[in-house]
Amino acid sequence: MTASSAALAALSGLGFGLSLIVAIGAQNAFVLRQGVRGQHVLPVIAVCAVSDMVLIAAGVAGFGTIVESFPAVLTIARYAGAAFLIGYALLAARRALGSSALIAEAAGASVAVGASVLTCLALTWLNPHVYLDTLVLLGSFASTYASPDRWFLAAGAMLASVLWFVALGYGARRLGPLFARPIAWRVLDSLIAVIMLALAIGLLLA
Repeated sequence: MTASSAALAALSGLGFGLSLIVAIGAQNAFVLRQGVRGQHVLPVIAVCAVSDMVLIAAGVAGFGTIVESFPAVLTIARYAGAAFLIGYALLAARRALGSSALIAEAAGASVAVGASVLTCLALTWLNPHVYLDTLVLLGSFASTYASPDRWFLAAGAMLASVLWFVALGYGARRLGPLFARPIAWRVLDSLIAVIMLALAIGLLLA
């Protein structure tokens, strides 16, 4: 292993990690919403980043082959995730249709940090795609590297996760003036409801 090969592996991991994580999904939509509201942003970011680190490390360590050997794990996660996404979509739709809720949220009504963390955990760990992305895809990609370099690749992918969630969570605060109006919350929650429902349908039809 040389310094140049380690750096190249880390950069490859950074790019690969960003290509997997930078997409419109349930987890990113939730982080965006928490960031715009300015509520429990750090705990939510921490849950997302740490979860990704654990999954990336497992993928690089070779756990992807275990998951592929037990497809029932992905099947259970698929149906559980779809049920959770449908429930969250209904809640988002209810918020979008309820003017009183919109006014309250625009004024800064708070949700318990525990509820936010549990929601984030569910959106992360009940999503079967996260296992395919980290354990299977990233794990397979990492297997093409020699043993020392593959962990630099893992470090790059972990850094990509941290950078993305920090940027998404705290960058969303710049949208604060826009979301001072209840109509903006109505639009955001409507989009979230559509995204969650579409993802749920996608999981059920997969």
